[in-house]
Amino acid sequence: MRQGLTIAAALTLVPTAALAHPGIGEMHGFTHGFAHPLGGLDHMLAMVTVGIFAWQLGGRALWLVPAAFVAAMALGGALAMTGVPVPMVETGIAASVIVLGATVALGIKAPVAIAMGLVGLFAIFHGHAHGAEMPLDAGAGTYAAGFMLATALLHMAGIALGAAIGRIGEAYGLAAYRLGGGLVALAGVAILAHLI
Repeated sequence: MRQGLTIAAALTLVPTAALAHPGIGEMHGFTHGFAHPLGGLDHMLAMVTVGIFAWQLGGRALWLVPAAFVAAMALGGALAMTGVPVPMVETGIAASVIVLGATVALGIKAPVAIAMGLVGLFAIFHGHAHGAEMPLDAGAGTYAAGFMLATALLHMAGIALGAAIGRIGEAYGLAAYRLGGGLVALAGVAILAHLI
């Protein structure tokens, strides 16, 4: 998992100026789309925390919760790319970090459908931000594929982190979930207050 994330991070460093030549503009869109979720603390915290939340719920939630986020995020991106406004996007993104962090810290065992709805609601804000920042010369499909893949990888990183925390034992694991989720929620408050 760590090697895969290292490779993914390295791909974001590939220069895109040379991709302006005819025939490779689609790669330009994919690269920018892939880099977008990795370029913001708010996106990274929310998406990794979705993975941890899915791990805490277990069972079918392990794949349904991240899948709901990716699908709703694609919808939010499509809304932005077609010019449909979504109100309070930045507030929604900050709220996602706060609520998801608190959910992990408190160990909330929501039914899978509720968890999917919760992450899906927040994903629309994240997707809209991604879509609104699409470069003019990028292909919409490849740009969306890039941010969807990066998001899925961040969810997988969160699942791996959740599993690692779970292996340190019930007492310490619970404390780690509480501390980590609490720090994520505090970071969300700082993002909302424009402190970070």
